[in-house]
Amino acid sequence: MTAEKKINRIIVKFGTSTLTAGEKSLSKPRMIDLVKQVSTLCSAGLEVVLVTSGGIVAGREKLNYPDLPKFLPAKQMLAAVGQPRLLFIYTQLFELFDRQIAQVLLTRDDFVNRKRYLNARNTIEALLEYGVIPIINENDTIATDEIRLGDNDNLSALVANLLEADLLILLTDQDGVFTADPRKDSGAKLISLINQQEIPEALLHAASGSANGLGTGGMSTKLNAADLARKSGTSVVIANGNLEKILPRLALNRESLGTWFTASGTHLENRKRFILSGLKETIGELKIDSGAVKALKNGGSLLPIGIQSSSGKFHRGDSVNILDPNGRVIGIGLSNYEDEDVAKIIGTHSDNIAKILGFAFGEEVIHRDNLVLFSR
Repeated sequence: MTAEKKINRIIVKFGTSTLTAGEKSLSKPRMIDLVKQVSTLCSAGLEVVLVTSGGIVAGREKLNYPDLPKFLPAKQMLAAVGQPRLLFIYTQLFELFDRQIAQVLLTRDDFVNRKRYLNARNTIEALLEYGVIPIINENDTIATDEIRLGDNDNLSALVANLLEADLLILLTDQDGVFTADPRKDSGAKLISLINQQEIPEALLHAASGSANGLGTGGMSTKLNAADLARKSGTSVVIANGNLEKILPRLALNRESLGTWFTASGTHLENRKRFILSGLKETIGELKIDSGAVKALKNGGSLLPIGIQSSSGKFHRGDSVNILDPNGRVIGIGLSNYEDEDVAKIIGTHSDNIAKILGFAFGEEVIHRDNLVLFSR
């Protein structure tokens, strides 16, 4: 690993093959070893978010491996049985190391709906702030084909983007990405670093599906997930989850194990591209005073005390134009509050937001990281 960027926040994805050690049921010895490794990262001061598969396997095991048709309701039924069992096992194992966990179930709607996107991010951020390890899975029990994320590799990449993680670790049953399928080609060579802007087409063709039939994705889904995460500003590594102390060796020692993907751009750059993409959809406006203009130009956030007026109909998470005292548009940002709430807190100190509204999503109406200022 060549990058020197400090790692503070990590997303770790446990696949089904990793949790089962290649068998058809959950491997308790394997899981306790992985939980111990996660605890080691936490003890080192890192923030760790766990994206886990295994719910359907846990359900199938609990029901003594029933012969079920291969359609979505059957899988949802297995997930409904297995997810609480999986979380119960995680709870017991993490308590051995005095770690608290919380379950977060997500669907595609939580990433495409801006309000739900912000709610999901704020919830997970709060858990991390209080030292709780979020354990994330797709909400298979209610997800339909229209809102399914498809696989937990893709989910882990979206979570990495959601939380602006420094590193995404995808654990699998292979040593990394090879030039060909190593199960079929003895001459296949491990690729230690991928730093091209685009993943080579030959590698995508060489990637194949799940080898053991337990998981929903193979190396191809991991390549796609890695590409999505690194384009959001997160470094990625695909490595063998069966290697001893693999997580500390990757996250703390930065050993050259598996296949590393360098991040393309930064989180802030990518977020601001996302904000600017909503420019044509902007329907709200916030007119601010000269003091607020100066604060924004100096890198500050937009506080309610600096707002003179609000117009238009917008919701929390929507893009709004920012106008100077002369009515000129000087920027665009994502609002922390909807229009009716902004109208109630205009000109007030941030300390009064909760008193006026009965709640608060933060002291800023627009945080500086969710703001783009235009050049004159």
